[in-house]
Amino acid sequence: MILWRSRADAERALGLVQTWVEANGLKLHPTKTRIVEAATESFSFLGYEFRGRLRLPRPQSLAQLKDQVRPQTRRTSGDSLACIIARLNQTLRGWFEYFGHCSPTVYPDLDSWVRGRLRGLLRQRQGQPGRGRGADHQRWSNAYFAEPGLYSLSATHVRWCQSPSG
Repeated sequence: MILWRSRADAERALGLVQTWVEANGLKLHPTKTRIVEAATESFSFLGYEFRGRLRLPRPQSLAQLKDQVRPQTRRTSGDSLACIIARLNQTLRGWFEYFGHCSPTVYPDLDSWVRGRLRGLLRQRQGQPGRGRGADHQRWSNAYFAEPGLYSLSATHVRWCQSPSG
């Protein structure tokens, strides 16, 4: 990604990059290399989707995270909740380390989805079918999952934004 103030400057920079890349025996991907007006056009780069001032994870990046979380939160898992949360925390921490620069609106939905997976697991253990909904939110509140240390993307983002080093 190269940022420039004018299209002419961007085209000159792209030409320089293409020359350097070819001189080093490499090739730019023709459909992935383009000049966009970042203020009005969205574009994807390194797992992020940029829309104006918004930085969001690409839908594929969110799908990959969910694909990693699903096997860890299977309803048929015989592991203790503490073990499941410990493994889950590694995945969530790693994802946040990379996607910590996203718009803060991303994190509450993901936190909710993860807790929903855990509620479904707990329902199964009580012999109840289906996903955790309605009264399950009172039975297993967000604080219930925070107590054994479930990593919260939202809370981490708030702390990270307040940190002088964040």
